[in-house]
Amino acid sequence: MVSWFGLWNRTFLKSNMKNIQDVLKERILVLDGAMGTMLQRHKFTEEDFRGERFKDWEHPLQGNNDLLSLTQPEAIAEVHRLYFAAGADIVETNTFSGTTIAMADYHMEDLVYELNYESAKIAKAVADEFTAKEPNKPRFVAGSIGPTNKTASMSPDVNDPGFRGVSFDELRLAYKQQVEALLDGGVDILLVETIFDTLNAKAALFAIEEVKEERNMEVPIMVSGTITDASGRTLSGQTAEAFLISISHIPILSVGFNCALGASQLVPHLEVLSAKTEHAVSAHPNAGLPNAFGEYDETPEEMAAQIKEYAEKGLVNIVGGCCGTTPEHIKAMADVVKDYSPRILNTLEAHKHDT
Repeated sequence: MVSWFGLWNRTFLKSNMKNIQDVLKERILVLDGAMGTMLQRHKFTEEDFRGERFKDWEHPLQGNNDLLSLTQPEAIAEVHRLYFAAGADIVETNTFSGTTIAMADYHMEDLVYELNYESAKIAKAVADEFTAKEPNKPRFVAGSIGPTNKTASMSPDVNDPGFRGVSFDELRLAYKQQVEALLDGGVDILLVETIFDTLNAKAALFAIEEVKEERNMEVPIMVSGTITDASGRTLSGQTAEAFLISISHIPILSVGFNCALGASQLVPHLEVLSAKTEHAVSAHPNAGLPNAFGEYDETPEEMAAQIKEYAEKGLVNIVGGCCGTTPEHIKAMADVVKDYSPRILNTLEAHKHDT
């Protein structure tokens, strides 16, 4: 049961907290690092994933990290605490696979609302702890909205290129349920991330706009795509500039890239975004490229040196980490970017003069 003081404290914090648009003008913000990398340290077994509640579930559950928000909530809260303590301004909810489409692998579609709602509540409670201790450094929660494990613009069957594993409407409805639960749980931002298929992202953004309209509310939206390889394109074939143009009709807080590449490989793509967008630019790369064992070797110091280049070139407003990054990586980044001003936000007028 929530105490009267707890309710008062949350209301007080919310009413006195700077909004993220204002903070972005003051400094480079720091996003958290990998959730999965941190959870792997626990070496959770099948029984740990199940907990008492799901001990008799008919299907294997190990690997369903989102479920840990219900069965190991303190482990999730501790990851958030470690990232905030390392210097993060924003943590992501443990909801990367929190749609009915992705949860179908575990036959847990009916739990999607609860998974997202509880994950948001866990992260928000930890954020409030840190904001209460340091009111001059407000902490934010971004609702993590992953790409799902299906793609709307490509066929999963090379022998049937016209086939689609999922429709736009199916994605829209799945994302809408996730968005509603994340907002009900108290997130400050919605982060549509690891976008490999822009049509999937458009379904998520369409769902967000629907919810905003139905609830008569505004919520900051971060959009983060994934350049899949040295070709400089997303999996669905778009360059950085094409990706930017295709989502520019949506009112967003930031646009950027995460995953797939290390920090150094992202530089040319961030340069394109920085030159072409009036929005804030974000980057949360992997800790280098994976080695032969699929592990990430880039040290916090090595990664921070790359992030320093972003800051020196004035490319970014938000930095963080993806696969293989830890609180040590985030601390190293936070220590570097605190000495640099954020990228100056371009205006549409400036773009008109450039073209």
